[in-house]
Amino acid sequence: MTMGMALMTTATVTRIRMNTDPILVLAQWLSPGFPIGAFAYSHGLETAVADGQVRDAGSLACWLTDLVEEGSGRTDAILLRAAFDDPAVADAHARAFAASAERLAELDLQGRAFCDTLRSSEGVPLEGLTYPVAVGQAASIMGLPVDVTVSMFMQAFVANLVSVAQRLMPLGQTEAQGVLNQLRRVIAAAASATEGAGLDDLHSSAWMSDIAAMRHEILSTRIFRT
Repeated sequence: MTMGMALMTTATVTRIRMNTDPILVLAQWLSPGFPIGAFAYSHGLETAVADGQVRDAGSLACWLTDLVEEGSGRTDAILLRAAFDDPAVADAHARAFAASAERLAELDLQGRAFCDTLRSSEGVPLEGLTYPVAVGQAASIMGLPVDVTVSMFMQAFVANLVSVAQRLMPLGQTEAQGVLNQLRRVIAAAASATEGAGLDDLHSSAWMSDIAAMRHEILSTRIFRT
């Protein structure tokens, strides 16, 4: 339990939870307009496009499917779930599990921005948490359902990377929506597969994504931070 949570009164929690529609709250938190700067991070996708590994809608869908099923999409979902119970332990695991300096920066800076915004706008005492852990802890404080939170978090993760791809390669709006449509069932199945998973279940088999994130640190020409 964080210091902020310890100081949070029952009255404050009740006030925050009043008139809270889970879908509307999560849609706000996970929308592109929520100021966490997600648009600045490609999650290594910029390297994959530069190398020609991701070059069209089909290869993008394959790349994202691997991330969601076997990579950081899955691990972030598990970390988010763990944050409902013990955010401090979940956060330590998130930092230790980051495969590169840029991946850690992505987790840390987005999490910091999320905490700062929610603390300022709603008075939720969050501070110093990585992004998926911050979202999970905030959802716990607000009394939001964990399964819905995980599904919408993963959807936002994929949607942001599709938007990244549109800025990196010839991918029109209709094609981009087609990729998102294709990933719907993948996201739903992956979110469901993490039900009951704990921190001991953390693993990643999306090696090419991790390597792309590492190589992005020395990419000569780039427009994204990661």
